[in-house]
Amino acid sequence: MADAGRVCVAVLGLGEAGGEIARDLVRAGAEVRGYDPAVGAPEGVTGCRDESDAVTGACVVLSVNSAADALTAARRGAPAFAPGAVWADLNTGSAGLKRALAGELARTPGLFADVALMSPVPGRGLRTPMLASGAGAEAYRAVMVPLGAAVEVLPGEPGDAATRKLLRSVFFKGLAAAVVEALAAARAAGCEDWLRANIADELTRAAPQTVDRLERGSRRHAARRVHEMAAAVELLGELGVPARVAAASRDLLAELAAGPPGHTDAG
Repeated sequence: MADAGRVCVAVLGLGEAGGEIARDLVRAGAEVRGYDPAVGAPEGVTGCRDESDAVTGACVVLSVNSAADALTAARRGAPAFAPGAVWADLNTGSAGLKRALAGELARTPGLFADVALMSPVPGRGLRTPMLASGAGAEAYRAVMVPLGAAVEVLPGEPGDAATRKLLRSVFFKGLAAAVVEALAAARAAGCEDWLRANIADELTRAAPQTVDRLERGSRRHAARRVHEMAAAVELLGELGVPARVAAASRDLLAELAAGPPGHTDAG
């Protein structure tokens, strides 16, 4: 890992994600200034009195507080934001929020980067895969990669990285919700171990063509599958398990089945 030299990084938000990233930055040799109104600074991090104090002298600012606090943090830290420095928003937020942050910081002499953390931070810290977009993305990568970060730069505007993360979340969080609901129902039916093994086997055997199979199969067999999922919703009701995901699947299949001919993939 490269020597960080005199690199100074501000971390706004020292909770689970921000705290772990800050500790990794310290271990990498960076000077780290941190601020969090509710959490003390980890060992090696200079605790600051507010956002502006933390941002002072930093060449990169990591906003890792929350999407709800991101604009407030930007407004409070902007007066100390140095020329050529990069404000990187790592919070999970909408593309609209990232564009609003870029607009807020456009009044400063620094750069903005929309940074999406593409996997959970605990256990990975600074090594968490990141996507970055916006005017400050390349500068962000130039500073952070020598410190040990994994940063992929996307051509495009602020919000592009956030969009990709959230699209991925539709799948992963939806998959997780389906697993939680299915296992709850299997537990009520007395066959949780069987279903857990079945799910693990399906995930293990997944291949690139699985995506096409799932999409095309849903469209081609929607009329039949809507009845199958209606029966699944009825089963979950009998088991006393709320059928949130199953009902949503039933309704989506019904829409596909009722759609125009061009909506059905016969391939």
